Amino acid sequence: MASTYSSFNLRTTQEKFYIEVCDEGSEEVLAVDRVSTEMTLTVKRDVPAGADSRPICGLMGTIRLVAGNYLVVITKKKKVGDLLGHAVWKAVDFDIISYKKTILHLTDNQMQDNKTFMSMINNVLHTDGFYFATDYDLTHTLQRLANTSPEFQEMSLLERADQRFVWNGHLLREFLAQPEVHKFVFPVIHGFIDMRSSCINGKVFEWSIISRRSCFRAGVRYYVRGIDSEGHPANYVETEQIVQFNSSKASFVQTRGSIPFFWSQRPNLKYKPKPQISKTVNHLDGFQRHFDSQVILYGKQVILNLINQKGSEKPLELAFDKMVADLGNGMVKYIAFDFHKECSRMRWHRLQILLDMVAEMQDELGYFLVDADGKVLLHQDGTFRSNCMDCLDRTNVIQSMLAQRALQSQLRKMGVLHVGQQIEEQVAFGKMFKNAWADNADACAKQYAGTGALKTDFTRTGKRTHWGLVMDGWNSMIRYYKNNFSDGYRQDSIDLFLGNYAVDESDWTTPLREPKDWKFLTLPIVMVVAFSMCIICLLMAGETWTETLAYVLFWGSASVVTSGLILFNGPDFVDAPRLVQKEKLD
Repeated sequence: MASTYSSFNLRTTQEKFYIEVCDEGSEEVLAVDRVSTEMTLTVKRDVPAGADSRPICGLMGTIRLVAGNYLVVITKKKKVGDLLGHAVWKAVDFDIISYKKTILHLTDNQMQDNKTFMSMINNVLHTDGFYFATDYDLTHTLQRLANTSPEFQEMSLLERADQRFVWNGHLLREFLAQPEVHKFVFPVIHGFIDMRSSCINGKVFEWSIISRRSCFRAGVRYYVRGIDSEGHPANYVETEQIVQFNSSKASFVQTRGSIPFFWSQRPNLKYKPKPQISKTVNHLDGFQRHFDSQVILYGKQVILNLINQKGSEKPLELAFDKMVADLGNGMVKYIAFDFHKECSRMRWHRLQILLDMVAEMQDELGYFLVDADGKVLLHQDGTFRSNCMDCLDRTNVIQSMLAQRALQSQLRKMGVLHVGQQIEEQVAFGKMFKNAWADNADACAKQYAGTGALKTDFTRTGKRTHWGLVMDGWNSMIRYYKNNFSDGYRQDSIDLFLGNYAVDESDWTTPLREPKDWKFLTLPIVMVVAFSMCIICLLMAGETWTETLAYVLFWGSASVVTSGLILFNGPDFVDAPRLVQKEKLD
């Protein structure tokens, strides 16, 4: 099994960084020249005695900003658990260290831009959910790992990783070109991992959930929708549920991703912007690329489209249905289920309608199962591909229910559950299972939409509650604010981190300093002044009621008119991305 070093000291001098391996029996040191950026291998005795020293948990890689190259290191980690005997870690804290000893060579504007870019990198690094292992490949499912060649097993973790899920891939591009330094770095995934030890009928087993968020077409809720020309969908997440019992193991894989054709839903200050389907591109090309790759990777595809079948979402549902029919691929099946209509007025028990509808298909798709001797007993022959508008709240509810059904069958096959026993009867485990899936929902939602998930009261308790509705309203308000007034910055941060935008040191101008339109400041000031005057006129009445009414009507009208103008020009007032051109996001 491929592995990397797991413990390091960072030794720093004026000329070089020395990444010193602390693993027992190793003398290797990676030397990084701070001027030429050249990386070479050396040994501990060659490190200058006076070099500053600090412990680090690993290397995320390097990134180029206005001031030059920066080394990104993991400074704190937390153990999540053990997967098949391999430690899995969560990266908790990071540091970004400049190769340059000073930034005095920069102009004031360049210093400000460099500071903004640094803040963007920190913004991504401190979006919760970075995980790694030094002796296990977290980017692949159990089934993929079981179907690999001996040559694959000998490859380094960096070479063999599924690039869809390597979030530090851009930061490791220089390391990738030098095989001799691969043991100093490891792929880092973004998403969610939870590992629990559980007991049913006196039998102890390990249960895990791993959500791997794709770094292709990554971004935030309203600025990244649909697919790109390569068929990569927005907010694509592969979720694997793993069970281990007495050396036997099983897994069940599901995927989620944005509706896979070209559409957008740009924020414009309205609570729910109207989705727009592109009329200038051939949708079927990207659509086919997406499902061709999914069939190759996972086998049969059962699409669960959970969006509304009326209102602004209806055109998306009709287009999705038509494209599946036009595709004519027998490996792709389409099921539309209007989640909100079916579950309206707190009728959440009606989700059983969908589960009953797909039960036979789920049995056909199966799951991956290996016995205690390492013999593969069952393969998973396809996946459910779920989506709603955001692929967050409705999607997670359905995925957790499908996962529970699969787990019940797996535990019976392994002998943990007796024949006829139901998971719902196992109160302690059921509570843990539901909370873990709700935590998964919150993690995926925070990474894409900026807040915790909606509808998690149902995932956690199996019931929809009035308090849950209140919390959904609160989260919706926070989403509205973030989506309109801070998501442009978050999108820029992700594009910079993943290499979709490259900083050019020789370019003295950056998109960060593009001036705002005059309307951006003028109209809000006029609206606030007019509204304030309207309130003052109401509180401080004039000599006659007609005079007071005239003032109130004037200032009230001015407030309403400016509010209308702001809404009409909504796209000018939202926080839009600046680093990547609009056509790349649409």
